[in-house]
Amino acid sequence: MDKIALVVGASGITGSNLAEQLISEGWITFGLARNPNNDITGLMPVSADLLNPDSLTVALADISPTHVYITSWMRNETEAENIRVNSLMVRNLLDALSPKHSVQHVALVTGLKHYLGPFEAYAKEGFLPETPFREEQPRLDIENFYYAQEDEVYAAAARDGFTWSIHRPHTVIGKAVGNMMNMGTTLAVYATICKETGRPFQWPGSAAQWNGLSDVTDARILARHLIWASTTDAARNEAFNVVNGDFFRWSWLWKKLAASFGIEAAGFDGTIHPLEQEIANDGPLWNEIANKYHLKEPDLNRLASAWHTDLDLGRPIEVMTDMSKSRKLGFTIFQRTDESFFDLFEQLRADELIP
Repeated sequence: MDKIALVVGASGITGSNLAEQLISEGWITFGLARNPNNDITGLMPVSADLLNPDSLTVALADISPTHVYITSWMRNETEAENIRVNSLMVRNLLDALSPKHSVQHVALVTGLKHYLGPFEAYAKEGFLPETPFREEQPRLDIENFYYAQEDEVYAAAARDGFTWSIHRPHTVIGKAVGNMMNMGTTLAVYATICKETGRPFQWPGSAAQWNGLSDVTDARILARHLIWASTTDAARNEAFNVVNGDFFRWSWLWKKLAASFGIEAAGFDGTIHPLEQEIANDGPLWNEIANKYHLKEPDLNRLASAWHTDLDLGRPIEVMTDMSKSRKLGFTIFQRTDESFFDLFEQLRADELIP
């Protein structure tokens, strides 16, 4: 039987990398988004609004996926609204697919806010969990849209009989334009601005993040993890952390990132310097840089998501993730984190998004 994948959020960092990997492995692959990605060879774009059941019914009329990968979410002003909107998106999608009886597995991508708390209480006193994070740690006693999304998947699985997997990456590093959480490209843009203006490449975050251990998730690792879990019997109906497999300190990596742009790193100086404030007025400057170097994206806000980078780098605790559950079940793929960033920077240059 053909493996037919529906990638929800195929224009984002996770979804686009997943779609490319699925296609390379011979899957029939559909990519669903409000504005579908037409840049991936072999991807069949599907335009639909996850908040509109009629839109989904029409868009999916002739599509009967065997595997569904949900990588999309929508940011809202409050966590209550995050819960309402993001759970509804999952429910509408799975309700639209239910009559087809084709779905064998649903994979949902969430993240470490499962352990750290939602945006409104992110890594705050009273919500600081024990690290490294392990999948068996209980949910926090606080509302969280990740929990609501999971519950929608569990309910639909009980109704329709498919298996599921939950994937919790930490800061996904990969290329996407217009993405809401994009640390790798944000730092590349910041480094470019520093090089162009002579400003210091100043560490923006906390002492705990500068000195502590950390990890991240390469989008290519996440893509292969999603496919592995959705096609491996032992991994069905399980939640998994997914990271590169190495640990690092930002005090080490920050200097390497600076060196790759030919600039000098400025480390933690006792004060947090939020990146959102640092580049708040740099929209016109980025437009000038884009014109000077003939870059394809002159809108700084389409490339940089400083608010989310500040959220991650400003945390008051070190954050690392245990991968032993996946390793024990057979997922052994590994990625050096410095090379994740260097590979991304090369891709951004090749695609004329940074000089």
